[in-house]
Amino acid sequence: MTSFETEQGDELRDFVHQLCSFDTTGGKEGPAQEWLLDRLSEIGFETYEWTAHAEELAEHPSFPDDPVEIEHTEASAGGPSLAERPSVAGVLEFGNPDDGSTLVLNGHMDVVPVARESWETDPFEPTWDGDDLTARGAVDMKSGVAACVFAAKHLADHAEGLNGRLVVESVVGEEEGGLGAAAAALSNPYPFERDAAIVAEPTDLTPVTAVEGTVMKQLHIEGRSAHAATRWRGENVLPHFEAISHAFSELEAERNESVTHPLYDEFPISWPIVIGTVEAGTWSSSVPATLTAEMRFGVAPGETVDEVEAMYEERLADVVEENDWLREHPPTFERFSIQFESAETDADEPIVGALQSAMDDSGLDTTLRGETYGADSRHYVAAGIPTVLFGPGTIEQAHFPNETVHWPDVVTAGTVLTGTARTFLG
Repeated sequence: MTSFETEQGDELRDFVHQLCSFDTTGGKEGPAQEWLLDRLSEIGFETYEWTAHAEELAEHPSFPDDPVEIEHTEASAGGPSLAERPSVAGVLEFGNPDDGSTLVLNGHMDVVPVARESWETDPFEPTWDGDDLTARGAVDMKSGVAACVFAAKHLADHAEGLNGRLVVESVVGEEEGGLGAAAAALSNPYPFERDAAIVAEPTDLTPVTAVEGTVMKQLHIEGRSAHAATRWRGENVLPHFEAISHAFSELEAERNESVTHPLYDEFPISWPIVIGTVEAGTWSSSVPATLTAEMRFGVAPGETVDEVEAMYEERLADVVEENDWLREHPPTFERFSIQFESAETDADEPIVGALQSAMDDSGLDTTLRGETYGADSRHYVAAGIPTVLFGPGTIEQAHFPNETVHWPDVVTAGTVLTGTARTFLG
């Protein structure tokens, strides 16, 4: 059989270049999705399209309870509604599809915002330097989307011995908690069931079977203002925040020792917390009387968001109990934004073995890994669909200025995805 690279290489390269030319910052995915839907149809896919519904997502544990808050997320505020942000897919059928399995190859079309002053090139004018492609989305994750499309295309050209269905999805709003993937998991957009999935996130061509969850919390502390010349008449919120921050860091260290998982031994901090924003005070010559901080807490595979949230709420309660001011003026500690449940797929699942077999054929290390980030895989796992992450590029390039993917890795990813699908549908 002709190799994936020989048959698909040049066309794949042009496809990725065009895809990266679209500005698909959250909320702007529509034109690129329309372009992709046309390409899928031209290749011979049966195409599907769906949109997320805020009312349905509001019932999902990952999303806010208020549909209005979901409809107007930070990334899409002032932009298109969810009804104008389609997720799209193409389906190929082989042999007698109802007697075979169905495999989903998934990627997301949205990209994170760009700080253009930090880029050496225009982020939406793809730039090649030999085998390196620089563009926003080159890594996260338009190269992965393209590798999925052309793996399916290659199998369509060499369908002998295959039985089942291959689905290629491009979803929207992954960076906003997985709008398109959650909708697909909650309300199957296809007239058939799905047996397994691969999400082509940038994994350095390694197989990732576990992803971490996160809980997002906002802390608000009230003190008492006073003139700087008589600061003793006020109640400064900063020492109280420092005490809470220290207590949370201690709990992080305790959890790093007590909560273990074999796929996370390599990380110096397996379940990290980050206090990402802190706003305090109103004037340099006044005692700061209010403080608001937003923070993220890691959730290990096997834990729930609720369990980890309760741990940090209990630790905050301990700090409050030991402080006279905080007992009289208890801080608020509320969820905000999107919550990510952790997810894990068992190593014995057929999709894991199929991926490892194809990776072995390409000379890649098949050791299973876990990652400290969240991904759309959690939505499919929650729906009972075993899901693995595998794709080209490194997470260290994702979301960064001058985002760059090494082209041979994209070709290798396409080769491995082709082999995985052939084994799974064989």
